Amino acid sequence: MSLSITYRRDAMRMREPFRISGYLLNAMPAVIVTLGDGTHFGHGEAAGVYYLNDDPPHMEREIERVRGALEAGVDRLGLQSLLPPGGARNALDCALWELESFRTGTPVWRLAGVPEPKPQVTTFTLPADDPAEILRRLEGFTGATAIKLKLEGDLAADTERVRAVRARRPDAWLSVDANQGFGATDLEPLAAMLVDQGVALLEQPIRRGSEHLLDGWDAPLPVAADESILDLAELRQHQRRFDIVNIKLDKCGGLTEGLAMVAEARRLGLGVMVGNMAGSVLSTAPGFVLAQLCDVIDLDGPYFLAEPGADRGIYQAGKVMVPAHFWGVG
Repeated sequence: MSLSITYRRDAMRMREPFRISGYLLNAMPAVIVTLGDGTHFGHGEAAGVYYLNDDPPHMEREIERVRGALEAGVDRLGLQSLLPPGGARNALDCALWELESFRTGTPVWRLAGVPEPKPQVTTFTLPADDPAEILRRLEGFTGATAIKLKLEGDLAADTERVRAVRARRPDAWLSVDANQGFGATDLEPLAAMLVDQGVALLEQPIRRGSEHLLDGWDAPLPVAADESILDLAELRQHQRRFDIVNIKLDKCGGLTEGLAMVAEARRLGLGVMVGNMAGSVLSTAPGFVLAQLCDVIDLDGPYFLAEPGADRGIYQAGKVMVPAHFWGVG
């Protein structure tokens, strides 16, 4: 059956600037795709991968490149061979999932073969800012039980950040995300400090492309890959260097590959985390389906958007819950 395709951009402005290692983010622009067969419509949203220049113009060019195949009625499996992992494939893949849900009258979670969704504890993320600003933002995380703190790669400054958060929230599950900020000589002192402060997880301490720096390192806490593992192929390539993989649909190219990555990570004995690149509830909904299979949930993107009510009430008592009817059949 032939399909129509339209798309638009959304600025996705953040309520406050957000600092991570090497970047100050004011927005995370997205492309929102609609696929229709004349009766039913499916939607998908993607922000792409900012550190790979996978931005809205690039995503739109990729969509146009496969427009003919899409209009001819390509399915999700066919899409996998048409586009590489990234934002364009994510938006299209997710739109195809929702379209299939409406066509068949079946919830997406059931099509995906996951348990019926239930609320999940999610982390809420703090920027790599000065401790006073971090604590100010922490006050807004009412009810949060899991917190992720961004680091910048300066061990002394990051130590102060971690200590400030831990002192204010000794009860919270705490992880840190270095966003590629550290080098080999910092790994041991960084890990020792984190263990001392009761940090549960260290995410992406080294640069993408420098994964060999982790060879032979017996880390005293779990280490998660984000930028180092984009897709299924890189999961197989680097799986011995990490304990957990952070699966983001913008990186891997959609829910179809995300599900395959969960299955492969489990086969390899790795933990599984789901994250997002910010975005609206529409981008969070497919990740929330995947979250039902994951150990760590980091789906706080809509919380940080500037538009009032952008999170649509999906956060309660430190948990995230996206109702099934929001994306696909309820």
